[in-house]
Amino acid sequence: MPNQSKGHALMTASVPHGTATAMRPAPGIFRTALYWLALSAPACNALAQDYPARPMRLIVAFAPGGSVDLVARLIGQKLSEAWGQQVVIDNRPGAGGNLSAGLAARATPDGYTLYMSSASLVVNPSLYRNLPYDPIKDFAPVTLIASVQNVLVAHPSVPARNVNQLIELARKAPGTINYASTGSGSSGHLTMELFKTMAGIALTHVPYKVVGQTISDLLSGQVSLWFPSIPSVLPHIKAGKMAALAVSGGKRSPALAEVPTVAESGLSGFEASTWYPLLVPAGTPQPIVGKLNAQVVAILSSAEVHGRLVGQGVEPIGSTSAQLASHLKSELAKWAKVVKLSGARVD
Repeated sequence: MPNQSKGHALMTASVPHGTATAMRPAPGIFRTALYWLALSAPACNALAQDYPARPMRLIVAFAPGGSVDLVARLIGQKLSEAWGQQVVIDNRPGAGGNLSAGLAARATPDGYTLYMSSASLVVNPSLYRNLPYDPIKDFAPVTLIASVQNVLVAHPSVPARNVNQLIELARKAPGTINYASTGSGSSGHLTMELFKTMAGIALTHVPYKVVGQTISDLLSGQVSLWFPSIPSVLPHIKAGKMAALAVSGGKRSPALAEVPTVAESGLSGFEASTWYPLLVPAGTPQPIVGKLNAQVVAILSSAEVHGRLVGQGVEPIGSTSAQLASHLKSELAKWAKVVKLSGARVD
């Protein structure tokens, strides 16, 4: 997911001896700046105290029914209950999350437009040449809401019930087994690409645009495999309509405790999961960002929400804004390497 950086070069110049004093701003400029800072601080704090004074919009990067949407709707509901203001969910799927990210980045930075995405936010700069956003510069991080494992599922007709059996089957007939994803560059696509690379097998990719159609075609046997997030397919696994072969994280998921990890199943070192950040447009006043962070972290810490998320295969986090900022930067670098090794490209 390509990075359309708006980076500004930091330019420096040497200053000859004797000119430094002349180049210093006059003391009056400092006094003026301090004066306006003193005036603006109470105004910002007052703004945060009155916030929110009207309904908010929560832009969601993907279509209804997926795990990002499920978590966003729960958080939106609890924010509405806490603040007495409606949180309108605005699903904007398309281009692996790029359309929604561009829309959110251009929104007015007043705290009334929130954005919830996935790891695609920092993966896309390595997959696309031209993006309508910069994942670091165009957003103010609020909190890392949660992390979610993917689960390797198969249609019941596939004669494999664990990772080793699947690998053996794929090696006997390279390229004849297909797998679904919700689009090139999606979490499920890259997780499966990593799986293919580490297992040394060839599978045929069948990309879809929305979760609903992907689920429908896997249930009907139109496609054989998929590596979706756990919440997206948990009911179908519990109903026996999909076979869960392994989960993608470093440890088993409480929601599927009986299902081993891919690493446990023979591919040592395999680990891949996605995560859901909450962001606002860059330039949103810090007191508002802080108020949002405190409220969402409190929501995630409540016994009700924590229990509901864990039961759906979502692992609540609730980080500080600074921790999310650091996470975005490190994940941007990490996924650039993964994408390069996989050879994946969207445009």
